[in-house]
Amino acid sequence: MDVIYRTNKLKKVVEDPKALDKKLGPVGAKKFRQRISEFLAAYCLEDLRNLPGPRIHELSGNRDESFSADLKHPLRLLFIPHNQPEPRKQDGGWDWNSITKILLTEITDTHE
Repeated sequence: MDVIYRTNKLKKVVEDPKALDKKLGPVGAKKFRQRISEFLAAYCLEDLRNLPGPRIHELSGNRDESFSADLKHPLRLLFIPHNQPEPRKQDGGWDWNSITKILLTEITDTHE
């Protein structure tokens, strides 16, 4: 999959090992790098859907349209599909087999 970043600030943090360690701690930074490796190795989001580690799932409520992947509890990596046109099924749900590009939006605790 292709992975892009919502902001240059986010891109700078995640591409700088020291900054990433400072933001997430060593364990969180390691998990983040693992998740990015998984995304880059996958052809589409469906390839990662049933892996136990990332626990990728769709969010709802005020984060509708976003997806979440686990990092170090309670932090999550949030992203949205970035294919054009949007990869949707006829019923309006996401077509996980067609999501081949994601936009990383933030690293946050979604339960706050």
